[in-house]
Amino acid sequence: MTPITEIDIKKQVFVKNAHLNNLKHIDVLIPKNKLIVITGVSGSGKSSLAFDTIYAEGQRRYVESLSSYARQFLGKLEKPKVDDIKGLAPSIAIQQKVISSNPRSTVGTSTEIYDYMKLLFARIGKTFSPVSGDEVKKDSVSDVIDYIKSANSETAFLLTVPLQYDIENFTENLNILKLAGFTRLEVNGNVAGIEDLESFGFAPSKEMIINLVIDRFSYEDDESFLQRLADSIQMAFYEGRGYCSLKNIETGEKKDFSNKFELDGLEFLEPNVHFFSFNNPYGACPTCEGYGKVIGIDEDLVIPNKALSVFEDTVASWKGETMSEWKKDFIKKAKDFPIHKPYHQLTKEQKNYLWKGDGSKTFPSLNNFFNMLEENLYKIQYRVMLSRYRGKTLCPTCEGLRLREETTWVKIDGHNIQSMIELPLDELSPMINSLKLSQHDKDIAKRLLYEITTRLEFLLKVGLGYLSINRTSNTLSGGESQRINLATSLGSSLVGSIYILDEPSIGLHSRDTENLIGVLKNLRDLGNTVIVVEHDEDVMRAADYIIDIGPEAGYLGGELVFAGDYKELKDADTLTSKYLTGRLEIKVPEKRRKAKEFIHIKGARTNNLKNIDVDVPLESLVVISGVSGSGKSTLMKEILTNDIQIQLGMGGKKGDYDSVEFPKKLVKNIELIDQNPIGKSSRSNPVTYLKAYDDIRDLYSKQKVSKMMGYKPKHFSFNVDGGRCDECKGEGVINVSMQFMADIELECEVCKGTRFKSEILEVRFDEKNISDILHMTVDESLAFFKENKEDKIVTKLTPLQEVGLGYLQLGQSSSTLSGGEAQRVKLASFLVKGATTDKTLFIFDEPSTGLHFHDIQKLLKSLQALIELGHSVIVIEHQPDIMKSADHIIDIGPEAGKYGGEIVFAGTPEDLAKNKKSHTAKYIAEKLG
Repeated sequence: MTPITEIDIKKQVFVKNAHLNNLKHIDVLIPKNKLIVITGVSGSGKSSLAFDTIYAEGQRRYVESLSSYARQFLGKLEKPKVDDIKGLAPSIAIQQKVISSNPRSTVGTSTEIYDYMKLLFARIGKTFSPVSGDEVKKDSVSDVIDYIKSANSETAFLLTVPLQYDIENFTENLNILKLAGFTRLEVNGNVAGIEDLESFGFAPSKEMIINLVIDRFSYEDDESFLQRLADSIQMAFYEGRGYCSLKNIETGEKKDFSNKFELDGLEFLEPNVHFFSFNNPYGACPTCEGYGKVIGIDEDLVIPNKALSVFEDTVASWKGETMSEWKKDFIKKAKDFPIHKPYHQLTKEQKNYLWKGDGSKTFPSLNNFFNMLEENLYKIQYRVMLSRYRGKTLCPTCEGLRLREETTWVKIDGHNIQSMIELPLDELSPMINSLKLSQHDKDIAKRLLYEITTRLEFLLKVGLGYLSINRTSNTLSGGESQRINLATSLGSSLVGSIYILDEPSIGLHSRDTENLIGVLKNLRDLGNTVIVVEHDEDVMRAADYIIDIGPEAGYLGGELVFAGDYKELKDADTLTSKYLTGRLEIKVPEKRRKAKEFIHIKGARTNNLKNIDVDVPLESLVVISGVSGSGKSTLMKEILTNDIQIQLGMGGKKGDYDSVEFPKKLVKNIELIDQNPIGKSSRSNPVTYLKAYDDIRDLYSKQKVSKMMGYKPKHFSFNVDGGRCDECKGEGVINVSMQFMADIELECEVCKGTRFKSEILEVRFDEKNISDILHMTVDESLAFFKENKEDKIVTKLTPLQEVGLGYLQLGQSSSTLSGGEAQRVKLASFLVKGATTDKTLFIFDEPSTGLHFHDIQKLLKSLQALIELGHSVIVIEHQPDIMKSADHIIDIGPEAGKYGGEIVFAGTPEDLAKNKKSHTAKYIAEKLG
């Protein structure tokens, strides 16, 4: 390790005396333009160093350069608890947070790919008529001049436009033309002077073809002539309302020109950037206004069981004595429709026929049925029936593609923008690379295509090829969002910056982690410093420099236990080193449980699942594995969880599958424990979630001072008036709106962050007031309450320690918890309930998120404890140590998106290791030795 005295700020970042949270006054030297991994057990202080110290100081220095409006808050804005950071560059943090909750934000808009695609179609897109299929073109002044140039130089031309006139007021029309400077008309092909026609008392008839002569000329290669010609043509288009004609005086041959964008009797909108934007009224679908979804008739509610045919009552709304007449009528009138074929096997055309019929209003189609209900809303039974089938559904006009129909008429090499945005990225990329363009279009599109293809390349490298441009950002997982941010950063090609990433390997199969490492190295090679907070073994091996914080979590951590490269780490005496070298290990279970009872899933077809049957063992530890996007979450969340919730009377929505059968005696409840926050409010925290705070408040209300002052448990709550601080309403912080910047949270000046009034803080238990308790870590509070023999509180808090969350503060806001921490708090709450809970099926979505090897050991112990209590556990996971500990593995794949959705393997980890089709086998085999 470089001596701290020899610092070159061009090559190194030096963090001096960092002491935020549990960091114990550490000095850290970070080499620039390298890939650096910060590792250590959960809660050791990694994020405090990376995000709360290095990134926060980088942001603070950036804000100093902003306007006086922003700077007026800097006096109050706390500087990170660090003496100095030398050599700091502009910092960018990419965290595990869903990019946006905005329903208009998509993968395309957040990566800027869609912005470049809009420009591409606006610049080189060709509009084709939906009637004839011919290209729609409009003539310009230069087109008319080019036509004249192509003719013989001696050819004399007459430039005319159709005359707009009124037969009854023809004389007045002629006067207006004379005043405008025009002198000739062409009547039925013959040219005559306006004054001559007046003197003859000319009167037109409806049969006559009368044109206004704008100019008469022969081509001359002279600049002044070309200028006059251009002016004449411009005037002709104006007078002719978009139309003009050139007549060869000698031959009588006529050529018509139009500067209107029209063909086949249709006038088309000219493509521009707004025309392809669903966030602009000019381009958005008029029905859904660019959202892609509307409140309408939900197909899943109308046809809940897609395994049935129309004859077998697949249409739920056509049941009953009265409404079944619609079914009978449909069967009678439907031509060439397979009434005995299950709904899921119908073609798109056959489904359209069931919904839309033959287009007439009398045909008994589903759309006409619901139109009938809407027309009879004065009848209460029809109102009730209609509400039963309403939901958020795909827009019937744009079918979820958000754009107006006219955008499909604009094409590049036969492809329109709507067909492109619904393709998976791994199909869109080769399509864009193979576009056949003219040399002119290539020159225009060169830069745009470069920006699009490089961004697509980065997204494919980080394992997101199964997503589409049109996928909304709020449906992405935290890991997917982070990798999209990473690809966007690569696309922007910034140099000389510090990128700080929070476990980018989350949600990635070990196979895709290799590609991710390539992307991180690419970001480094551009000239950036890449700091990754990570536990993944492969990422650590690839790092140029590793910083290990520890030795344990919470107040037992916060020290710099190692800094150097991977080879040096192997010889170090740290927990990370011990697990990497095998001195410590997560042992393979001696015996695997053999299940007697199963959940039987039949005919799973939702999203990319290919009509699969799956048997899931109960009272066992089951792991669902497979590459990202293969269909794991679809199978577990959208099918298994939803159907069991429906059968247990907990609500839910049936997807596309035949059935889910399970023994009711072994599954009386189901809990999906994902990475969503434990509470939506900033007031939610671990101690309230576990119901331990009720006992703590009760304890404080029994103290002598409380009895004297008449304080009740509610006085020790920060959620209700009484004892909480009136200024910040028990939040401990004041939120300051910064208008165009992110809001800033400042410590409350009245209570100084304690949340309570000063008189409440005078109540003490063993020299600690209620605020001191909330600021304790779980480990500290357990030691404190054990010493004071408060067993009830100890019982409720112990599971938090058991799942590796001993470092959390009791009053820490749930909004500051990572997805993995929130998930483990939920797990702890079920361990508190323990044997008192009915037999429950637990489904965990990647519980290893944010966990060090040492903490995975604790997590597995907790999961096994749930099974020993008689519950069943299913884990969606990529972490090899958890997979090798499973009783049964179900591997889905083989690839992602439409190339996945099949059962590749089901059985024990040992058998999976021998499977040649599975991408997971290689990594399991390594762990099983």
